[in-house]
Amino acid sequence: MIKTLIAATILTTLSTSTIATEIKVEELASGLKNPWSIAFMNNGDALVTERAGGLRLLSKSGELSPAISGLPESAVFGQGGMLGVTMHPDFDDNKWVYVCMSVANGKEGGKERGSEVHRGKLVGNTLEDLQEIFVAKPKLDSAHHFGCRLVFDNDKKLFISLGDRTKQDQAQLTSNHIGVVVRVNDDGSVPSDNPFIDGQAPEIFSYGHRNVQGMALHPVSGQIWTHEHGPKGGDEVNILAKGANYGWPKITYGVNYNGTSITDKTEMDGMLQPLTYWVPSIAPSGMAFYTGDEFPEWKGNLLVGSLKFRYLNRMHMDGEKVVKQEELLKDRNDRIRDVKQAPDGSIYLLTDDVNGKVLRLTKG
Repeated sequence: MIKTLIAATILTTLSTSTIATEIKVEELASGLKNPWSIAFMNNGDALVTERAGGLRLLSKSGELSPAISGLPESAVFGQGGMLGVTMHPDFDDNKWVYVCMSVANGKEGGKERGSEVHRGKLVGNTLEDLQEIFVAKPKLDSAHHFGCRLVFDNDKKLFISLGDRTKQDQAQLTSNHIGVVVRVNDDGSVPSDNPFIDGQAPEIFSYGHRNVQGMALHPVSGQIWTHEHGPKGGDEVNILAKGANYGWPKITYGVNYNGTSITDKTEMDGMLQPLTYWVPSIAPSGMAFYTGDEFPEWKGNLLVGSLKFRYLNRMHMDGEKVVKQEELLKDRNDRIRDVKQAPDGSIYLLTDDVNGKVLRLTKG
């Protein structure tokens, strides 16, 4: 049942005038256990993960299914649990659903945990023909930085973000899956043109990441854009390049949480600079390029949620340049975990809470 909560007026200050954009916020669903990721079908229905729960089907009318069965048990511990979800680009034909989750060694009860990606065919309320297509190695006794954002590119290659698990120095290695983004075929096999195909971790596409928590396909260039959490300061937006090193922890615009220095360098030869960064950190989460007709003035904008400051960040883009940023919906005080555009051009937000909600934004 859709419940209209608020019609918010956001003032956009331009160089010559002020334009009021009215946004209607509708509560489609509530009672979700820390919803984490949402992915849409072409018919407007969606799949939603609950970090502390499971996988749910959300109809476009706002009805939530019981938990979808078939997946292994996730390790709900710290930042881990049921995390990223996406559908195969040919989902209408093959019904493949991909889920990234933290799983303990021995599958149950182990202290070492790591990110895994499983796929299954959605039949009714079950994932059938379940396949484990990727396991991040090594699994570690850490409750942090699992990554787990999932995006397919235009070549139907699957990109998977993997955090540094707080083992930050290992993010500079290409011999394991710590602090990297990996690229695999839709069945989990390794593409022959991956940059480290002859190494110990041939799935790696890029490295030197801290914890990528937003990932999106650019609608024009076809490149994968990401954002990642810095430490205290230094959250970044990056455009992924094959084999590239994004510098963590050798370069950063942030410091340790106690204020001490991680490094005195913000740039080094052979390490890419971010497109933009935030100091102080906004704790970005979720990411979507807006291409719809519901908000025509937003076309080409990049939308990012803020967990720390509890707003939706609208980034006005001119190609790869950030022209301006707006902080929307701050009065709601919601930790925004994911941002997606629905097929009808509306915008969906997930709020990170034990009583998490699915919000739908339309023109007021």
